[in-house]
Amino acid sequence: MRNSQVEIKPLAANCGATIHGIDLNLATDEDLDKVRQAVYHYGVVTLPQQELEPASQIRLAERFGTPEPHKIAKGLDDFPLITRVHKAAGDAATFGVGWHTDNSFQEQPTSISILSARTLPPVGGDTLYANQYLAYEDLSVGMKRMLDGLVGVHSAKYAFTVPTAQERYGNDDATISYEMNDIVFAEVEHPVVRTHPETGAKALYVNPMFTIRFKDMTEAESKPLLNFLFEQCTRPELQCRVQWSARAVTLWDNRCVQHYAMDDYRQYERILDRITVQGEKPV
Repeated sequence: MRNSQVEIKPLAANCGATIHGIDLNLATDEDLDKVRQAVYHYGVVTLPQQELEPASQIRLAERFGTPEPHKIAKGLDDFPLITRVHKAAGDAATFGVGWHTDNSFQEQPTSISILSARTLPPVGGDTLYANQYLAYEDLSVGMKRMLDGLVGVHSAKYAFTVPTAQERYGNDDATISYEMNDIVFAEVEHPVVRTHPETGAKALYVNPMFTIRFKDMTEAESKPLLNFLFEQCTRPELQCRVQWSARAVTLWDNRCVQHYAMDDYRQYERILDRITVQGEKPV
């Protein structure tokens, strides 16, 4: 399709939007700037009926910064920056089950993630997103004051190792080919409340998949407050729901939203191509 008048429609009251009128394979710099600004404003945007080529997916990612190879998962042979998320019909494992922000276990966590739909189930497989600006804003003055000085410890050791993944999420995450390395077991520190470098707004930055404790505290000591924050981060009123459609492309900003992949289509195949953009050290 040729690019026509751009239309942006909110998906929900507090985050998310659908963009019509842009063909990402033919997108001008002006078109890509509109997508970029929409991502910063809504946290997550989806563009239906794209049939995005890998080179165009990389170009789109470059609009937000430097595309990064996944530190653990293997990329495509011809396009190593792109990771294929393939769930075969009947597989119990689903990549991304559990609320999280992508790669918060890295020193410089992912800023933007981009998924391009290749093969979709006839029903199911939606992705939920939650606004972390509002998760922070809705806290009491006293809680904000306490959290502003806290540092969270993040690690992938419970998410990507088979026994702990089965224990926490009930599957061994076979939808992606992993190359296990020391990054899985490393621990990194990020502020519990981060400031978005583009918008200047504060957002909560803890998630159930990768935040394991607070700095200078044990996991047991950290658990009560972390559990409260995990619930605060994912309240239904903060969410939007992306219902995937054929050839759709969805982008989101991990610095201000969390996401959750619904595992309700086990009898069907699904294939998505994923690319991410390297972010900055959270402050």
